[in-house]
Amino acid sequence: MKRHQTDIVIAGGGVAGLTAAATFGAAGFSVICVDPAPPVTDGQDPLADLRTTAFLQPARDLLDAAGLWSRLAPEATALQVMRIVDASGTDGAPRVTRDFDAADLGDAPFGWNLRNWVLRREMVARLAELASVDFRPGTGFKSMLAREKTAIVTLTDGTQVEARLVIAADGRNSAVRSAAGIDVTTTRYGQKALSFAVTHDAPHDNVSTEVHQSGGPFTLVPLPDYNGQPCSAVVWMETGAEALRLVNLPKPEFEAAATDRSAGLYGQLTLVAGPQVWPIISQVAERMDGPRVALMAEAAHVVPPIGAQGLNMSLSDLASLRDLAVAGPDDLGSRDMLATYNRRRHTEVRLRVAGVDALNRASMAASPMIHDLRVAGIKALYGAAPVRHSLMRLGLGAGAGAGAGR
Repeated sequence: MKRHQTDIVIAGGGVAGLTAAATFGAAGFSVICVDPAPPVTDGQDPLADLRTTAFLQPARDLLDAAGLWSRLAPEATALQVMRIVDASGTDGAPRVTRDFDAADLGDAPFGWNLRNWVLRREMVARLAELASVDFRPGTGFKSMLAREKTAIVTLTDGTQVEARLVIAADGRNSAVRSAAGIDVTTTRYGQKALSFAVTHDAPHDNVSTEVHQSGGPFTLVPLPDYNGQPCSAVVWMETGAEALRLVNLPKPEFEAAATDRSAGLYGQLTLVAGPQVWPIISQVAERMDGPRVALMAEAAHVVPPIGAQGLNMSLSDLASLRDLAVAGPDDLGSRDMLATYNRRRHTEVRLRVAGVDALNRASMAASPMIHDLRVAGIKALYGAAPVRHSLMRLGLGAGAGAGAGR
C-alpha cells in the first residue's frame, strides 16, 4: 500500500479544524485534514448548525494570516457592547444592567459574530485555494502509530499517511486523544442549551446581551437583519428537564417563554430557526500533548457557552502551535516542541475552564442570596473603571497565551 507523506494531519473538519488547516497551509506546511462528516455549508440544509460563533478581537490577526478574514468580514456582525443584565427579581424585570463598551479599550469592537454554516462555507473555499492543503471530507481518523520522527496515521478509507505532527481537532469525544491514551476530566451540570434565531422589535445596535436569572444565562448575539427585521442568535441555558420541556412547546408558547426569559428587552421575539438542544459540560484533557500529537479545541477543553471563550481558547491553542512550528519548522512534532506547547497552554486552559465553571454555577443558582451577591458583584466590578477594563482585556485573552491571533 502506498503511504502518503505530509507535514501535518488534522483530524476534525469543524470550525477549529478548518481554521487550523488554513493557518498551517498559509504558513507553508503540507496538510491533510479529514473529517467523517462533510461540512454543512448551506443554511437551507436540514443539518445546518443553527449556532453562531463569536470571534473575539485578538482572533482577527490569526484569521487574516490564514487568508480567512477577507472572506469572513463581509458576513460578520460586529459586537461593540457586551451587556450584562440581572433579571432575578420576582417579576423577572431587570434589577441591574451594565454595558461593557469596546470603545473603552480602543477603536475595534470586542469581536464579530458569524453563523457556523457560513464559516464552514468560506473556510472550505479558502482551503480549495491552498495547494498545500488536502481536505478530505467523508474520511475520518482510524488509528495511529507514533514513531520517533513521524506518526503513521490510518484513515477510515484504509489510506495510510506519514506525518510529522497529528493535530486533534476532532471534538470532545476525540478519537486521536483516545489513540494517544490521554484522559480527560469531565464535569456535568445537568444543563442543556437551546440554540435558535429570532427576529425582534427593537434593534440590537451591535449589542450582545446576556440575561441572568437562574438555570443559566440567556444570551442574544447580533446577526444581520432577516427579512428587514432585527435578528439575533440565542443561546438559552437551562436545566435539562426544563430545556426538554421548552423545546417541545408549540411555537407560540415557545416564543412567549423566550420573550419572558429575555426580560422583554428587545420586545416580542419571533422564532425564525430552531430550536436545537445541546448538552452542557466542562472537560479538560490531562495534558495537551502526546507522542507526535497535539490536542486543541474541544479535544483539549470544553466549556459552557459563556463569554465567547470556547472557540477563542481554541484559537489560542492554534496560535501557539503555529508560532512554534514557524519558529522551528525542522522541529515540527518533536518532543521538545510539543512539551513547550503543553507548558504554554495547559495551565491557562485549566484556569479559564475553572473561571467559566464558576460563572456558570453562579448563573445557574436559584438562591435569592446568590442573586443578590451577583447583583452586587456586577455593580462593583463595573463601577471601578480600572477593574472593568482589566476584566474586559482578560475576557479578550489579553496577557495570556501565545501569539497575536488568539
